[in-house]
Amino acid sequence: MRCPYCGDDSRVLESRSTEEGKSIRRRRECISCTERFTTYERVEKIPIFVVKKDGRREPFDPNKIFKGLVKACEKRPVSVEALKQLVGEIEAQLINKGETEVASKLVGELVMDRLKGLDAVAYVRFASVYREFKDLHMFLDELEGLINRDN
Repeated sequence: MRCPYCGDDSRVLESRSTEEGKSIRRRRECISCTERFTTYERVEKIPIFVVKKDGRREPFDPNKIFKGLVKACEKRPVSVEALKQLVGEIEAQLINKGETEVASKLVGELVMDRLKGLDAVAYVRFASVYREFKDLHMFLDELEGLINRDN
C-alpha cells in the first residue's frame, strides 16, 4: 500500500477484524516518512438490481425486506434477530446466484418461503400484501393451502 503523504511503500503495524468479521482494519506506517494511517479491506459487493413488475429496475435493498417483515410480524412472537437472519439468508442466496438482476417475484417468493416456516400468521399477512389479495376468497384459498400443508 502506498503512503498517502509521500507515495512510498508502507508496512502493516496492526490488523484487526471489524464489523463482525466483514472487514479488516490495518494500521500502517510509511517506510520513508514514518507517517501513520489506517486502511480498511472489505469484500466488494456486486450490486444487484430488482426488476419490478412494470419493468423498472431499482437497487436491491435488504432494509426494504426487513421493514415489510417487521410489519407482517407485528404483535407476533418473532424476534428481530430472526428477521435479520432471514433477510441475511435471502441476500446471501441472491448474491450466490451471481446475477446482477433478479425479478421482484423471485425476491417475494424467497421471503414467503422462509416466513412460512417462521410464523404462519405473519406469512399470511405478508402474502396478502405481496399477492395483492382482492377479496376474501383469495385470503381463504391461501389459508386452506397453509392448513393442508400442516396436515
